[in-house]
Amino acid sequence: MPKPVLIAGAAMTPFGRATKKLMDLLTGAAEAALKQAGLSDVDAIYLGVMNAEEFVGEGNLAVALTDRLGLSGAAGSRIETASSTGAGALESAFYAVASGYLENVLVVAGEKMTGLSTSVTTRILAEVIAPGERRYGASMPSLAALIARAYARRHGLTEDQLRDALGAVAVKNHARGALNPLAQFRKEISLAAHHQAKMVSDPLGLFDCAPITDGAAAVVLSNRRGSVRLAGMGHATDSAAVTRRGSLVSFNSTRKAAAQAYAMAQVQPSEIDFAEVHDAFTMFEIIGSEDLGFFPPGQGWRAAVEGRTGPEGTLPINPSGGLKARGHPVGASGLAQVVEAYWLLTGQVDPNRRLPRNPEVALTQSIGGLGNNNLVTVLTPAGRPLHRPGWQPEYDLPLIPASPPRPDPPPGETVGRLLAATVLHAPPQGFAAPLKLGLVRASGGWQTLVHLLDEGPAEPGDSLQLTMENGLYKARAISALNRPWQEALMSWRRLPTTLRLWRRRAMRLRARAAPDKTAGGPPEA
Repeated sequence: MPKPVLIAGAAMTPFGRATKKLMDLLTGAAEAALKQAGLSDVDAIYLGVMNAEEFVGEGNLAVALTDRLGLSGAAGSRIETASSTGAGALESAFYAVASGYLENVLVVAGEKMTGLSTSVTTRILAEVIAPGERRYGASMPSLAALIARAYARRHGLTEDQLRDALGAVAVKNHARGALNPLAQFRKEISLAAHHQAKMVSDPLGLFDCAPITDGAAAVVLSNRRGSVRLAGMGHATDSAAVTRRGSLVSFNSTRKAAAQAYAMAQVQPSEIDFAEVHDAFTMFEIIGSEDLGFFPPGQGWRAAVEGRTGPEGTLPINPSGGLKARGHPVGASGLAQVVEAYWLLTGQVDPNRRLPRNPEVALTQSIGGLGNNNLVTVLTPAGRPLHRPGWQPEYDLPLIPASPPRPDPPPGETVGRLLAATVLHAPPQGFAAPLKLGLVRASGGWQTLVHLLDEGPAEPGDSLQLTMENGLYKARAISALNRPWQEALMSWRRLPTTLRLWRRRAMRLRARAAPDKTAGGPPEA
């Protein structure tokens, strides 16, 4: 039988622009967590840092941390799962303790990001995007914007409804951040301020994107001491390329990880009292609330607008302020969510300031990359029975099949339909601003990013003519007048290939129907 995995201590530094070095942040959080746990030694350290080599020019940090903490000799490992790194480190430590081989383990996660310019930091963060999509100038905000546009189209939201839904998430989380003394942004915003903010990648504005942040978090896991149990863990991946996914409006990796976590903890989505959901972009909180089973697909936006995810709602989400207001030091955020949940469950943070009732069951969801390396954790009181006779899962969201791969080498010219479009106002170096990006489904069923060449707005559903230039697709709208002729022309150009395929098929059929001349029998005359 697996051992119980309990949280014996947890700590976190203030999030924001720090004057301290990364190792100082990690050490401060670790020492505070060890002190709360009443331990001076541990069996192992699991460290989560996403990209210290580029952010601060340091490596081999697990050993450096054991030295600083005076724990030389303890096992030290570094975990990296992109922006879910903190949760990834926690997962590795969880299984080490649950196995019974280790008794007490320290988990530390952090990132120091503000020492570089915004453009350089954006470039580093974009390295988790599939290379074929980075070549188009895609950044994390632009891909998140395409997802927001696709969500609006799929579920019939007007532009005003979409902006109000995104704004509801931002306003709520900034209000919660104002009550969090460790948050980077401790100031409320209005819906009008959200709507008037500088546009980053249409429809995502400044208040829809989590900030660049410094900070660290730590927890001590034990199979002997602690009042809160890590009752369920789930972890799943998805295609690195957004264009390979069967759906833009749901993340398979969250759905699968949630199913695993609920089953391990024997908890239903309806039993969760509050959740910390990854809101690096406001749209992601809405999608996450659906993928986690809190609301039906297509209803997460309405729940946000109606206040059902606020502190007085049926399912409070991000009472800490979330990544949006608390801050998003990419290596630390997944672990910081667990620290916040632990504090609320143990009363170390006054629940009356953040929640309308004393909570008992919490959930955290952390996204790695652009929704492709996700983890879900369920926390319960240590005394809650882990095995409940007759329990059956109610969570049942199917995984969505992937899109067919783009032909390699791709055809030089084809037609397709626009699924979503955005205007990136601050593109990566080497791309002119503004950069118009679209996601297109070609006539063959495969999907690709494109550079949109038309001056006017591109609308989902528009027919586009795609032309390959320097290995990238450029797209122009096919006017309503010319569309039948353009599509007929593309069909005519494909005719020789189609005829060759039919000829080969006919030859194979004739060969199968012909008598076998190698079989026994009288020779032909």
